[in-house]
Amino acid sequence: MQTPETINWNELGFGYIDTGKRFRAYYKDGQWSKGGIETDRHLRISEASNVLHYGQTCFEGLKAYRTKSGEIQLFRPDENAKRMRRSAERLLMAPYPEEDFVRAVHEVVRANADWVPPYGSGASLYIRPLLIGVGDGIGVAPASEYIFTIFVTPVGAYFKKGLAPANFLISDYDRAAPKGTGAAKVAGNYAASLYPGKLAKSQGYTDAIYLDPATKTKIEEVGAANFFGITKDGVFLTPKSPSILPSITKYSLLELAEKRLGLKVKEGDVYVDQLDQFAEAGACGTAAVITPIGSITVGDTKHVFFSETEVGPTIQRLYRELTGIQYGDLPAPDGWIQKVDLP
Repeated sequence: MQTPETINWNELGFGYIDTGKRFRAYYKDGQWSKGGIETDRHLRISEASNVLHYGQTCFEGLKAYRTKSGEIQLFRPDENAKRMRRSAERLLMAPYPEEDFVRAVHEVVRANADWVPPYGSGASLYIRPLLIGVGDGIGVAPASEYIFTIFVTPVGAYFKKGLAPANFLISDYDRAAPKGTGAAKVAGNYAASLYPGKLAKSQGYTDAIYLDPATKTKIEEVGAANFFGITKDGVFLTPKSPSILPSITKYSLLELAEKRLGLKVKEGDVYVDQLDQFAEAGACGTAAVITPIGSITVGDTKHVFFSETEVGPTIQRLYRELTGIQYGDLPAPDGWIQKVDLP
């Protein structure tokens, strides 16, 4: 088993490492248990658990960061709590209370404080809250019992090249159905993306880009991330659709683009035949933070944005602002940062 002392933080990949401690709470007979830290990374559930048959599960992703002074801070965990509640309600699951969610995040990070990578390594502690339907049931119906768990793992950059342009392919497949579960962070959305993602990667692309399933004319998601573009007249434009996952990173960038970079911001339609309007483009999310998009291939046409080898100036500024806030180097908007009290 790896320990914090044996890890080369500067060469850390994006994978699972058992840190030894996780938070768990259990729902039964209509109420949640108090919950607490457990040491077994394995879950023991019934073979008749709803999650195994009908996919009743949702999850979240957020990070803890080590600051220059050695403190540990969280980036907007209350927004993750709200989103998980919405996802749970969409699947008729028993939501884990938002206040308890935030407290549990603090508790599990505090218990694994030695695993938070040092400042300057470019790494962070990834936090994965998970809610699953369990118990004994075989009919198509909501589960009567649930497990809420949070594990953590130290991670480096999601993409090996870090902040470098990546090339994407427009997929013929749909990520989610109209009026489906696209706006919820549920496992089925990601399972559906594995095959088209593999097809794109087999052709040399970083991942697939999905269009709106109804008309196939508008960009919705970039792999497992949200799309945004900087138009040639200085507008931060990002898609708006009921089938897009509302990225906490994206909404943070919208605010930073407007209030710190002085850009006009807009959520609206991004038509795939109007990519020429963008000077720069990117994908954003908790895992990848910001990935500059070098090019998008649509059929036989390849559209190049700022560059396939260099990062555009606006995306560089957005990246510096966001990561500067997350690592404590820049002041944060009110309510964005929570400090973890250490023993």
